[in-house]
Amino acid sequence: MSNVKTSSLTFSIITALILWFFIFSPAVPLKLNFWLQLTISSALLCAVSLISDKNLKREILPIDTNNSVVINILKQTLSGIIIAAALWGIFWIGNEISTAIFSFADNQINNIYAMKGSESKLLLSFLLLFLIGPAEEIFWRGYVQKNIQDKTSPNIGFILTALLYSIAHIWSGNFMLIMAALVAGVVWGGIYRLYPKSLPALIISHSIWDAAVFVWFPI
Repeated sequence: MSNVKTSSLTFSIITALILWFFIFSPAVPLKLNFWLQLTISSALLCAVSLISDKNLKREILPIDTNNSVVINILKQTLSGIIIAAALWGIFWIGNEISTAIFSFADNQINNIYAMKGSESKLLLSFLLLFLIGPAEEIFWRGYVQKNIQDKTSPNIGFILTALLYSIAHIWSGNFMLIMAALVAGVVWGGIYRLYPKSLPALIISHSIWDAAVFVWFPI
């Protein structure tokens, strides 16, 4: 059972939605640097997760009694790379289909990449690999999905978290970004639903996929 109070979990989710509003909504009059906001907000949610859920640290670094630490790290890393590569492929296919079907797709995708601004590729890679990607996965899968499913059921936790992750991006008004969040949330959440000990692999996957799709190999 979850050791996190329902009120704490609810407050954390509402906080995430509010933070993402200030990050993505064009209605916010005073905009700070996008990547600074995203980094601070992700780090804050990650900190809240680790403070609220005393068991979360064991989720991030699980001990596999059947394998050595080195073997376990290699397994999780390889799995994360494979998931990231597969997800990039899914998005490449989705991009080809969506741009063929929707006249607005190209413009909205360009708007997503415009978020990179003039930031250096090295800085963005560092932020996505070591701060934003890990923090988001720890919060959404390790904290939100895990505790919702513990309080309800694995299927409800999976579905509700995927929807919340997508809804958090609704403030952007960008249909392609919202759908991208939904697809990614379904993939990562689905894997976590089927393999509860996969959080380290998902953290690696999220981090590599973020850097790949935004910086290394834009779609």
